[in-house]
Amino acid sequence: MSNEMKKNEDDKIIPMTSVSGGKEREVREDIFYYTNQIVNVIFLGKPMADNWVLVDAGMPGSGKKILEIAEKRYGKGNKPSAILLTHGHFDHVGAIIDLVEQWNVPVYAHPLEFPYLTGEKAYPEPDPSVEGGMLAKISSIYPHEPITIKKVLQELPADNSLPELPQWKWIHTPGHSPGHVSFFRERDRAMIVGDAFVTVKQDSMYKVLVQKKEVHGPPRYLTTDWNDAWDSVRKLGALQPQLAVTGHGTAMEGEELREGLLKLMENFEERAIPDYGKYVKD
Repeated sequence: MSNEMKKNEDDKIIPMTSVSGGKEREVREDIFYYTNQIVNVIFLGKPMADNWVLVDAGMPGSGKKILEIAEKRYGKGNKPSAILLTHGHFDHVGAIIDLVEQWNVPVYAHPLEFPYLTGEKAYPEPDPSVEGGMLAKISSIYPHEPITIKKVLQELPADNSLPELPQWKWIHTPGHSPGHVSFFRERDRAMIVGDAFVTVKQDSMYKVLVQKKEVHGPPRYLTTDWNDAWDSVRKLGALQPQLAVTGHGTAMEGEELREGLLKLMENFEERAIPDYGKYVKD
């Protein structure tokens, strides 16, 4: 492995899962996602398409399974044109180095995420003191050190277009992380939101285990700027999405999504922002 490619120093398998773990779902002909333990990995492109894109890279240790699913959906040797990252937290880049070493494709991210993807800077530590359930309380075990993928890392285009996806655009949705982005397609109002908002209460071990479907703000134990997070939810809600594939939880669409997102926007302080925690401002 070159100096430009290095896993994080606290890389480790995190032993947690949910009833959705291992499931594969196609929500549009060209939007497919696989739930890796508790996080979603998204594949954009019709089955057996020559041109397809991967969004995010799952939990540590998931590379082999992601490669198997890609081969099953797109054919042996048919690698993606690119990998897009919503952000660089451990559960979204867990297999990125294994995948890049296999595929040798560019990885695109917002420049504000670059310090965490080039080995320069660790993310703020997860906050086990934050108001929340068991997954918040044990969050100190989650990796937060940076990875290094300088060799393949590229900035998302400044005009908000998405490489290899002419109908999609990227939207800066910070709060959960500084360079967090979401993706939106106007023609069918489909949205990939990463952790800008989620469809399961991610700090609750029980709700994650059973995948209770409800719209919530970003995971509390890793969100460091709640004002930005609220602005990002408003920004996404204003686009009136008809489908949202989130980083955690089951994809949601139609009236269920509209009502859930509206409630979150209108009651963000009580539904999303914790009452206490080291990243909560008075």
